[in-house]
Amino acid sequence: MEFDPLLLSRLQFAFVVCFHAIFPVFTIGLATFIAFLEMLAFKTGNPVWTRLSQFWIQVFAVAFAMGVVSGIVMSFQFGTNWSNFSFAAANFIGPMLSYEVVTAFFLEAAFLGVLLFGRDKVPPGMHLFSACMVALGTLISTFWILAANSWMHTPVGTVFADGMFAVTSWGQAIFNPSFPYRFAHMVVASFLTGAFVVAGVSAWYLLTGREVESNRRALSMCLWLILIAAPTQAVIGDFHGLNTLEHQPIKVAAMEGNWETVRGMPLLLFALPVREAERNHFEVGIPRLGSLILTHDWSGELPGLKTVPPEQRPPVWIVFWAFRIMVGIGLLMIGCALAGLVLRKGGRYWRQPFFLQTLRLMAFTPFVAVLCGWIVTEVGRFPWLVYEQMSHIEGLTPSLTGGMVLFTLLGYVLVYALIFSAGLYYLMRVLRAGIESIDGHADTHDVERPKRPLSASHVSMDEGEHTHARH
Repeated sequence: MEFDPLLLSRLQFAFVVCFHAIFPVFTIGLATFIAFLEMLAFKTGNPVWTRLSQFWIQVFAVAFAMGVVSGIVMSFQFGTNWSNFSFAAANFIGPMLSYEVVTAFFLEAAFLGVLLFGRDKVPPGMHLFSACMVALGTLISTFWILAANSWMHTPVGTVFADGMFAVTSWGQAIFNPSFPYRFAHMVVASFLTGAFVVAGVSAWYLLTGREVESNRRALSMCLWLILIAAPTQAVIGDFHGLNTLEHQPIKVAAMEGNWETVRGMPLLLFALPVREAERNHFEVGIPRLGSLILTHDWSGELPGLKTVPPEQRPPVWIVFWAFRIMVGIGLLMIGCALAGLVLRKGGRYWRQPFFLQTLRLMAFTPFVAVLCGWIVTEVGRFPWLVYEQMSHIEGLTPSLTGGMVLFTLLGYVLVYALIFSAGLYYLMRVLRAGIESIDGHADTHDVERPKRPLSASHVSMDEGEHTHARH
């Protein structure tokens, strides 16, 4: 039985990337949240902020470790599975990965130890500085990785000759046309991921009556961040879409399930794209809205998939539905942001069980949205490894066999399953222990109050009544 090494290599890299991506996207947002908590603790001296920071540092440490372990093998695959690409793009990709290690990973590693173990060993200002440096390191890492990946989508500042990419302008190559939009999109996605996870966990604790004061404050902070970040992400996504239409029009055609070049294209809410038939079944759409969103013109022209040969078209149904799932989750996030704003009056945002349950469920959705976004981005550029300059088959290792790739793929799945299970087990232990585990005591507001779920009496009280009742 013959196995396709190209397909299996792409599946292997997709598996590793998708598994790895959920950790950095969380830790980037969480590191910034922790730095903000440390700043509040430093300025106010309030132990609530300190204990919140201590608790979420534990969560960050587990997620950071899992991200490092799961990401190590990604760079190995460039040599094992994509050696032709590694050789051809070494002049640019090599320095990018090196800069990421030197400027970001070293910074994170140096100050993470201080953040984890130095609270009582260094001055408070130094501990705050270490938290800021760890947060900065995560952003710097994102910068270099997305610069390299964005160049593969919009390759400029290089020339391809004699099987090698030679850099002619480092500035153009790093700050390539798609990079600013993709970097902003990923950073805001990371902030949203961290905010929704913290909000979801805080909501869970509030529903069970645990550490009310600390979790109320954490939830409030996250809801303010979501209120700013969720609409901002929609605006960035719009600019990103315009940029993608300019530089990768076939990807946009796949995202919209558009086969023919048309003006005034509808926005398809539902469809079943069929690649072989070159058409969609069961279309449900809003007339002209697709052109308005993508070109800001009711009669804007959008290219169709049929403008390129079939072998240069991405798998339409994957890109089409991944994009809709991502956008749908984004709309839910905006809905949560607005609901939180409405419920601010009277402090209902932390005493409304239905809203808290919704936030609990929403804690998982940012990871799904990020993975769908990566699927749209990477699958949408098929068949190009470096857009319109090197295809996947050209970048593959020549001597690679399907059996070899299958063996390593199964190995990765097994090892990653063990890593994920162990990490998730420990992470759930940390979450179940809660903030109460910090120094072995509860909030002073909650010392005399038994742990109990939110009841109807909690919901009916206003902020002052609830504080009085607890004392």
